[in-house]
Amino acid sequence: MLNFIYYPVSFILWVWHKAFGSILGPDNGIAWALSVVFLVFTLRTILYKPFVSQVRSMRKMQEFQPEIAKLRKKYAKDKQKQAAEMQRLQKEHGVNPLAGCLPVLVQVPVFIGLFQVLRNFTLLNGDGSMRTENYFFGQEEVRSFLAADFLGAKLGSWPLQGEQVLREAGTSIPQMLFVMIPLMLAAGIFTHITARHSVARQTAAQGDNPQTAIMNRLMLYVFPIGVVVGAPFLPLAVLLYWVSNNLWTLGQQFVVYRRIDSEESMKREQAVVTRQALAPKPGQKPERPDVVADEPNVKTPGAKPVTRPSRPASAKGSTANGSGSNGSGSNGSGSNGSGSNGSGSNGSGSNGSGSNGSASHGSSTANGAARKAAGARSGGGSRPAARRPRKRR
Repeated sequence: MLNFIYYPVSFILWVWHKAFGSILGPDNGIAWALSVVFLVFTLRTILYKPFVSQVRSMRKMQEFQPEIAKLRKKYAKDKQKQAAEMQRLQKEHGVNPLAGCLPVLVQVPVFIGLFQVLRNFTLLNGDGSMRTENYFFGQEEVRSFLAADFLGAKLGSWPLQGEQVLREAGTSIPQMLFVMIPLMLAAGIFTHITARHSVARQTAAQGDNPQTAIMNRLMLYVFPIGVVVGAPFLPLAVLLYWVSNNLWTLGQQFVVYRRIDSEESMKREQAVVTRQALAPKPGQKPERPDVVADEPNVKTPGAKPVTRPSRPASAKGSTANGSGSNGSGSNGSGSNGSGSNGSGSNGSGSNGSGSNGSASHGSSTANGAARKAAGARSGGGSRPAARRPRKRR
């Protein structure tokens, strides 16, 4: 039923056995052990990019974790609305939670496929008939696997099979334990270290979450102990697979986390340099190109309006240019005429009646024209100008 998993796993294992068997010999146990190890490396190389995406996704989720907490608090009683808002928030930030589970989900069927392929490395089928093939492996390769031993232990055997079964396979319980106990301890230690690295990357808010705290304890202590306790129930090749997988994960975490931390530190440094370049120098007035200078004619809100008096047409006409200034008041009889150049000055005004006569007439004419002009400027002439007192003789 799961042949679509078993055949690819057996094919990768077959390819690596051909490669190492051509160097070390097809019946060599180390060649078979290296084939299992490089099966793990091949799979994890394929899953490298999804793993990097998983780490970046987790980092983005840590950045908007406060927003998630607000949504959970806001829609605590409406789980459907809370789930919809969470999906919307994750979509806005470009985070896909399922992508983070892809590396783990893919490894599960591979683990199952490897276990099934190792179980089928037998000379007889379940009904007692002779086995001719094991997926991609032929009968000769099945015999080669059964004949190979890794430091005295068989890759397809495990201690709890019993002494008789192990003796028929060409090994014993002490020989199996001699190889498996160090691998069991190594698998548990590597599982614990890998989990500790993942927990160390979590934020304080995530650590305070009760569900996250429970999962952290499971990963740090329960899973490593489970690996050590469950190893005697698994074939030696599966235990090699587990140790190799944890080693790869540990090294990959170190490389990927260091790379991502370096990228983020460079981004922060670039942001600081950009901010410093845009900031004004000490003592320099900051430039604000977006501020438009006020126009001189624009009125300031709240300012007192300035009134400018308008001059009526009558003032501009006869009063200013006519008799008031250029006419009889100044250039006419009042100034240039009899009052100044006429009889009042050059004529008999200095010796006799010209002073009182024509001069007074001229002066009265000038005063009259001046009063008219002052009346025009004051806005209508309703109030007459003060009369200048006459000089007594």
